[in-house]
Amino acid sequence: MSEPKDTTIALNVRLKPSESSAHPRAANYTNVSVAQGIAYLDFGFIEPSLLAAIAKAAKNGQAPPKGLDGHLVTRVAMDVGSLARLQQQIQQVLVGLRAVQKPKR
Repeated sequence: MSEPKDTTIALNVRLKPSESSAHPRAANYTNVSVAQGIAYLDFGFIEPSLLAAIAKAAKNGQAPPKGLDGHLVTRVAMDVGSLARLQQQIQQVLVGLRAVQKPKR
């Protein structure tokens, strides 16, 4: 007996916003961790002025702070297979962006 092969099927999916997802949220910090086969993607926001102040202090030779407070925007939990598909989609987007940015010869 042969085992079924994993196949990818392209479908057009339209996600309708819910009350909490109707407006995009800004995030400038991400963290991914995995526990017991579940990937946790944390999206956060750190005030840009705080980041600029830290960069300026580092440029002047000052030690960086031991910690930094930001705001958790959202946490997404997904199985590792979904994380792999997300990585593929992100890679495709980045390749497309590189193609747009390259000057045509």
